[in-house]
Amino acid sequence: FNSIIEQKIANRNSDHPQATHNFLIFCEHPHVYTLGKSGSMDNLLLSESALEQKGASFYKINRGGDITYHGPGQLVMYPIFDLENFFTDIHRYLRYLEQAVINVCERFGVAAGRYDGYTGVWIDTHDASAARKICAMGVKCSRWVSMHGIAFNIHTDLSYFNHIIPCGIKDKDVSSLSRELQNACPGISAVRHALMEEMKNVFQIESLSAYQGEVPSTKLPYHAE
Repeated sequence: FNSIIEQKIANRNSDHPQATHNFLIFCEHPHVYTLGKSGSMDNLLLSESALEQKGASFYKINRGGDITYHGPGQLVMYPIFDLENFFTDIHRYLRYLEQAVINVCERFGVAAGRYDGYTGVWIDTHDASAARKICAMGVKCSRWVSMHGIAFNIHTDLSYFNHIIPCGIKDKDVSSLSRELQNACPGISAVRHALMEEMKNVFQIESLSAYQGEVPSTKLPYHAE
């Protein structure tokens, strides 16, 4: 992220600007709850001691959105994109991310889509009582370089969502590819490959660098100032 920012600044002072690159970072996190800058602490339903018992940690972070869960079996994707290579429109950027995930779900036989008034990718959006989120999103941009990204539930232990009000939405459930496919679900690597292909298709990128990150499994400290 910082190298792209530095390159953009250098380009403005150069007679021979160089094209900035775009990157995808994929990872699975240890059990952690994160609260976006517009979120409410009331949506975390666990005390510090209860978090420790669950082997989970909590962080306030600077993305948009409310509270969500990250953990094993969930594919997290962080696009580090210079949006000036595409368009300078955050709402359009979110719709493109949603479309990439919708396309991946379709590849694996799950009908997913958008739900009016909400961000992310949803199942059964035609029925308010059954609508459930399969992919959450929270982003931030600085100088039109994107940060944070999406959390796509694949083989996720959905019980961890019982300890929060996911995204601050009280009356909607969450789901995963495994749940929708009744455990006949592709592995994380297959979904990651499909998602990278769909990101190329949706953003019309010929070359895209991807990094499969490894997050340390050691328990992170409780952090809630």
